[in-house]
Order: sequence, then C-alpha cells, then structure tokens
Amino acid sequence: MPWPKVTSVVKPDANLEKRIDDLLAQMSVAEKVGQMIQPEIKQVTPQDIKDYHIGSVLNGGGSVPDNNRYAKAADWVALADRFFEAAADGSDGKVYIPIMWGTDAVHGVGNVVGATLFPHNIALGATDNPELIRQIGEVTAREIAAIGIDWDFSPTVAVARDDRWGRTYESYAEDPELVRAYAGKMVEGLQGAGDTSDFLNQTHVIATAKHFIGDGGTINGIDRGDCIDDEQTLCDIHGAGYISAIEAGVQSVMASFNSWHGEKLHGHQHLLTTVLKDTMGFDGLVVGDWNGHGFIEGASVLDCPHAINAGLDIFMVPDPDWKTLFTNTVEQINSGVIPMARADDAVRRILRVKLRAGLFERDKPSCRPLAGRDELIGAPEHRAVARQAVRESLVLLKNKNNLLPLSPSQRVLVAGDGAENLSKQAGGWSVTWQGTGTSRRDFPGASSVLDGIRDAVGAAGGELEFSEDGSYQQKPDVAIVVWGEAPYAEMQGDVQNLLYKESAGRDWALLQRLRAEGIPVVSLFITGRPLWVNRELNASDAFVVIWQPGSEGAGVGDVIFTAADGSVPHPIKGKLTFSWPRDPDQVPLNLGDADYEPLFAYGYGLRYGEVDTLGDDLPEAYDARFEASDAMPIFNRRPIEPFGIVLEGCRNDRVTMTGNSAQTTSISVTAVDREVQEDARRAVWNGAGEGLVALTTRDRQVMVDYLENNGALLFDVKVDRAPSAAVILRLGCGPNSNSDLEITDTLTNLTGQGWARVTVPLRLFPDVGSDFGLVLPPEEFFYRILEPFTLVTSGELDLRFSYVEVKKAAAGEGIEVSAC
Repeated sequence: MPWPKVTSVVKPDANLEKRIDDLLAQMSVAEKVGQMIQPEIKQVTPQDIKDYHIGSVLNGGGSVPDNNRYAKAADWVALADRFFEAAADGSDGKVYIPIMWGTDAVHGVGNVVGATLFPHNIALGATDNPELIRQIGEVTAREIAAIGIDWDFSPTVAVARDDRWGRTYESYAEDPELVRAYAGKMVEGLQGAGDTSDFLNQTHVIATAKHFIGDGGTINGIDRGDCIDDEQTLCDIHGAGYISAIEAGVQSVMASFNSWHGEKLHGHQHLLTTVLKDTMGFDGLVVGDWNGHGFIEGASVLDCPHAINAGLDIFMVPDPDWKTLFTNTVEQINSGVIPMARADDAVRRILRVKLRAGLFERDKPSCRPLAGRDELIGAPEHRAVARQAVRESLVLLKNKNNLLPLSPSQRVLVAGDGAENLSKQAGGWSVTWQGTGTSRRDFPGASSVLDGIRDAVGAAGGELEFSEDGSYQQKPDVAIVVWGEAPYAEMQGDVQNLLYKESAGRDWALLQRLRAEGIPVVSLFITGRPLWVNRELNASDAFVVIWQPGSEGAGVGDVIFTAADGSVPHPIKGKLTFSWPRDPDQVPLNLGDADYEPLFAYGYGLRYGEVDTLGDDLPEAYDARFEASDAMPIFNRRPIEPFGIVLEGCRNDRVTMTGNSAQTTSISVTAVDREVQEDARRAVWNGAGEGLVALTTRDRQVMVDYLENNGALLFDVKVDRAPSAAVILRLGCGPNSNSDLEITDTLTNLTGQGWARVTVPLRLFPDVGSDFGLVLPPEEFFYRILEPFTLVTSGELDLRFSYVEVKKAAAGEGIEVSAC
C-alpha cells in the first residue's frame, strides 16, 4: 500500500481516552446518534438541539443568524449561546456533551460582513511564503472566535490538476509539494501549534483538511466528478496536503463529493477507514459535505448506513427532514445494520476532538475572551496581513519596455469593471456562497483596487481619472485597466475550456482602443485560474495577474507604483503555481507532463527590470463554436458554458441573471436547492404580462446534427402552481426568429406531482429545418440557436427546473413525461 504512516504532533492521551470511555458508557444510542448528525442553522432550533442531542451545527455559504446578512458579532454569539445552552440543558438526565459550530472560512470569515478576506488560495500559492499562511490561519481563527464559532471547514488542500474545475482557486498549486508545505502551516495557524499551550486555546479553532480525496483530479475538471488516478498517484499527488495537515494535528477531515473509480468517497471504506484512519493514523473525526452521503449508490440523504459503515463520523445534513435520518440511524444501530462498535468509534472520535478543544470546560460563547468583539472583525492588524498577501501574490506576465513600476506622479486613467468592484475582487465564498449578489455595502472597511491606485497617485501629486468605459477628459500618460472573471464557487464555476469569455470581448476592445490612441496600457487581470487571454496580452503593454485579492485590493497599488522618490518599497515577487495555457483546450496542463508546453511555465513571474521577450504577436485565432456531440448540456446545477440565464418582462425589461436572484416586471428567478446547494432555479410569473426566462448564449449553437439524429430537448421540471394562461416552449434563433410550441397541458398535468423529466422531440417545433425567418447562408439553416430553452407566458406560473440538455436519439412519438 502506498500510503505512509503519519505521526501527529498531537500525542495520544490515556487520561483523555478514559474520559471518553466513561462518557460512552453513559450515552444512549439516541445520544450517540445526535453527535453524528449535523443540521444547518436554518433547519434546527435550540429545542431540536436538546431533544435530539445534536452534537454540531453548520452554517452554509451565505447562511447567517436570523437571515440578517448584516448580523454583528454579538448576533452570531447570541445564537451560539442558545445552541450551547440547549446542549447543556440536563433536565432530561442526558449526558452533557458540548455542541460545536462549523463554518466555511476558506479565505477569511466570508459569511460575516466586514470580515478580513484574504486572496484565494491560488494567489497565496504564488507568494511562496508558508509563514504568511500560518499568520493568515491565526487571523482567521481570531475572527471566527469573535463570532462564537469553534470549527473551520478549512483548509482546502486539493491539488487542482484540471483548471476547468470551478474550485481551482481554492487550490494552492498544481504541485503537491507546495500544497504539502502550506497545508500544515494553515492548520497550525488555525489550531495553534499542536505541541504547545496555544493548541486549540480560546484564540484558535478546530481546522478541517478537505476534501478527502481526489477532488482536484476529476475527469475534465468536473466538480463532484470521478477521479480515476491509480492509488499511488492518489497518494503522491492528492494525499500530499493531508500528510502535513495530520502531522500538524488537524482534528477534522471532510469527505469529498467526488468518486474514485466510480465509488463515492462518502461511502468509500478503503479510503476513509483503511487508508485515512488505519494506515495514515488520523485519529480525529471525519465529517461529510453538504448532503454528500446521499449520493452513495443505494442510499439517500435520509437513509444512509453505508456512509457510517465506510468511516464517516458525522453526517452533514442540511436537509429540512434531517430528523428522519436521525430516526433511521438509531434504528440501524439497534438492529445491527450499523455495528455498535462502528457507532462508538464515530462518537469516540467526536468526543476526542471536543475534549482536545477544551469545549467541556468552556463557558457559553458570550463568556469567552474574543466573543462578540466587533473590533476584531476586519481589525487593522488583520487587514495588514491580508494586504501583505495581496502584495506578495501578484504575478507579472508581461512588462514591455519595463513599463512597470509606474511613477505615481503621472496623469493616470483607471478603467475596467474590476477597478471599483469589491464583489469581483473578493470572488466566491464572500458574503454569499457564490460571491454574487453583493455590493460595496457588503464590504465595509475594505479597499478596492482603485482605492490603492488613488492613494498612490494622490500622495505623489499625480492626477487620476476613473471611468469604467475608458473615456477621459484629458489624455492620460498611462491607462490601468482592471478586468477579469466574475465571482463563482463550486459547481457553478466549472467551464468547458480555458477561453476567457467574460464581457463578450468588451475588455479586449477597451484595451485595443486605448493602445490605438497611443496610451500605454497596464492590464490588471482578476481571475481564479489561468485562462487563455492571448488577445488581451497582445493588447497590453504590461500584464499583471492579481487573482482575486479579497478585501484589501489597495495592496495592488503598493506594488505597481514606485514611491514618490522613485524607490520600489514593494517589488513584484509572485510566481505562478499553475501552468498558463498556450491554447484554451490545453487541459489538463501540469508541471512534469510528457508534452509540457505551456505559454508560461510553473514558477514563471517577471521581476521588475527583467527583460520581457513576450512581444505582441501571440496567436489570437480560436474557434469557440460548440462542436456537436451526442448531447449538448445546457443546464446542470447551473448554466453550462457558454449558456447563461436571462429574464424579460412585459415592458421589454431584459435582465441577465448574474447572482442568485433576478426579476423583471413579469417574472422573478431565484436559485434554489433540489439535491445540493442552488442546483435548481425557481421561476415565478406574476401575471402582469408576458414574461420569459431563457437559457441563452451570444454564439449560435449548431443543432442540425441533433435534428437529423432523432434529437430531443430534455428538461427536469417541478410545477408548484399551475399556469393561468398559455405557456410556450421556445427555440430562439435571433430577434423575432423563434419557433414556439405550446406546452400548457403538459405543465398543468404536472402541477403538484413533484419532479419530472419532459422530453420534447425537436421535430415537433414549427418550421423545423428552416431558419425561423433569419437570413443565413444555407449551411447554417437549422439550427444555429441562441436560446435552446425558453419558457414564455403572460399568466401566473410557479415552477422549478434543474436540468436541461439537447440529446441525440432521445425523441419518441410525442412529448413524453417520466419520473426523475
């Protein structure tokens, strides 16, 4: 077996184990199962905590006390107190076991408005500074302790190997050695050094290494997909971070959503038990991910002995019906389906972590030394650490004629939609789960990239003009354009290739225009992964990857300017820890590959004064047209690239859905849960007039192969309120070029029936084989479609959809409905 035995700095304690024995001997099966169930704060009450002996709770991304996004530290602590007191209520004679609360603070305490948000892990990798990582862990722990929480679901120690994965930015590097160097340091920062009195004291929190294992190695970079690496590779690459995390004494490991050779990790006994616990020697607890146990074959979210038997110790179960899982698990232990020895081992591990963390001896959260101290949330000394991380993470890819660093005494134009955009610079896991739907108000105390530039220029007596579109009153000496990816998180961040697609070429056009006007151009690129930006590189004189810098965007200005006296107090130092693609389809691309030919290699990063030989003639041609395959995915948990969601109301008010909600005069659409977080969309028509929701793309998709091969449009739908007027299913080819098929009866019959799959043969759409009136060359007749799925009605209607695709050989005689 390739896996090593790992020695933790936290040593076994016979006295502690004796306490665990005594506690276990007093606990009923129900009390034990309560320790193994972790509901979400929206789905549990203090009375539930008492009645079901609940051992831990969590808050998901964007989940906050009383649904108040702007809750203060005291509000978080007050809820933590209520949970604590419910667990401590011994009026029914139960054994006292303290409760603990876990949260995803993956780059700072992202759920708390005003918290210090660090650059995401991909940026931290570029700093090559493990000691800085330890400091970031310490700061994060203090801010978590300030809101009365005990447990952080961090660090992510994934080794991302395919940058199409939407969580690439949560990985420090494609090189396992750097991940190994960082993981232990982050654990030490969060928990305190395991061989000192700092370990899990009241300024530190329980850390979690996640997601075990292979989440960064799935086929095609698909989130929650399948990793098929052999076991030696799984150990050498994806296991590296767990080795140093266990060495540093990490107390929790989170099971991954992904599979290994087709078997889900939440139910993988060999990896969870034989490898992690028995061979590597991990003696902490294994917690599940968001309903992840429900994806095990033969199991469900509310009935899953498979996961416990495989080695899971705590079900993370945000499902509102979690009490059913509790009841089922009690019955399964009593009947022997789950052996008592396995249940006792799970509870032993949970109690061991709680005892090591000193939770049995602690008073309620509001009485702890850091709890409720709002001044710690985004404290100046915390922000200083984050600003240092920004400065050290910037990577210089191009510097024609040594344009950078800039003199701040010049006339400077700042442009681009990222300059004053805190949401874009913070990225995912920032106030909301996906990082969308936020504004500057959600980042009090934070600084934008523009703020840092303005400070530098103002202090040196220069002149600054800001316009997002690049217009100006007086021609500048230099233009700084801040642009890049919009925020995203797991699932919704997956892409099909590494082509930079944001803004439909607007950023490229802006760069070109400014250079054509004779203005030197500096690009500051916001991104969570390497992307193919050859066009933008050619159109820039200097090009700096600033990643997603978090709340301290002003740190960028510290680096790109000289001081007023011409010195360079903060020279650029970042190095790529992910290889940069030569073309959009060059994935996977990793250091050590046999055919390794990136545009910029792992470890690349210019220093000021170094000769830049890149030039302005990188290849720019790329055919981004969708190639027909057996199926065209359109929506699966999220719109699949290149598709997005648009709404249109009765007043021609057209809105692109960029966050988790959008509305017009006639229709509103929100992200809702079907099986996992925000994997479906709810569309509600209010009857004010005609409204539509469409899955759309700016580049027409060729669909003739689907028509000629008995293709169909398939979608999963749940109708909660029957339509009050006719409903049209539309294929859209362009303005006033649509093919409409009425599906009113289908949706009416599905009302109240739960989820169903609707299959609509393409040949049923009127004018099939034509261009719907759009004048196109004959070879582009049917279909070059912009909107392959649109629902239109003028009445009232409430429905949800979660899966849409066009598929060959799927059509029957007519519209078919099946259970799903």
